[in-house]
Amino acid sequence: MSPNDIHTPVLLERCVELLAPALSRDGAVFVDGTLGMGGHSEAFLERFPHIRLVGLDRDTDALRIAGERLARFGDRVTLVHTVNDGIAAAVRSAGYDAADGILFDLGVSSLQLDRADRGFAYSQDAPLDMRMDQTTGTTAADIVASYGEGDLRRIFERYGEEKLAGRYARAIIAARQQSPVDRSGRLVEILIAATPYAAQRQGHPAKRVFQALRIEVNRELAVLERAVPDALDILPVGGRIVVLSFQSLEDRIVKRVLAAATASTAPAGLPVELPEHQPKFRLLVRGAELASDQERERNPRAIPVRLRAAERVRAAA
Repeated sequence: MSPNDIHTPVLLERCVELLAPALSRDGAVFVDGTLGMGGHSEAFLERFPHIRLVGLDRDTDALRIAGERLARFGDRVTLVHTVNDGIAAAVRSAGYDAADGILFDLGVSSLQLDRADRGFAYSQDAPLDMRMDQTTGTTAADIVASYGEGDLRRIFERYGEEKLAGRYARAIIAARQQSPVDRSGRLVEILIAATPYAAQRQGHPAKRVFQALRIEVNRELAVLERAVPDALDILPVGGRIVVLSFQSLEDRIVKRVLAAATASTAPAGLPVELPEHQPKFRLLVRGAELASDQERERNPRAIPVRLRAAERVRAAA
């Protein structure tokens, strides 16, 4: 199956529109901070034949697939195996001092969701892995097997915003005393059995728990809190960033970071705003943009997306 068959880039045209002014000069550097299978990157390389790409991903499968997909662009492409909070180091290692345009397409990728053996999807039975980088780190099965009831409840509440967090934590503790909970199908059975019938009609019982485990395994929110500020730091004046978030926890972090970057630092009561207090960035969209009804119908994975974007308007001190 080709990447084009299993992945449709979300909000592609809007991303191109927002980043185009920053990528207009010859030799402009575009950083895809969440490369995935290279759908967004391929489109940018085609539409801006003068740009250079630095593509980042922690998933070695994604890097391999994207590398094959983008091979025709030759030395315009540099792919880096790294978590996206390594963006500054990755850009430097590619031989550049700054990035003119940056795109973050957050969350779990189509590749990870669609391959059952990765363990991300609660609809398919597979080893309970959930690591975006399968070369290192703790798996979801490790967490389910070793975390105490309090820690399980904490991550289900914090990262899944799950109202039945305590109930699910207790059910997992009880079940693992009988046999290992090391497959997604087994975990789903436990969660369904622990869910009151009325609550089952409000959505799949495993959805929020699987999200929470995935975030914990990959430290996604902690990474994001470092990645967005680091990305802003390497943008020159006129440089732009676009971030696509797919759940509220991600979007809150992005919103907070961009709000701080676009706010004046003048002390309260100062009669005149001095140049050094003026914002270094400006927002390019009001609030968070959603996908159109047409795109949602065509590509269901665009339904939860929230887009935010900003441009550097003043150099760092």
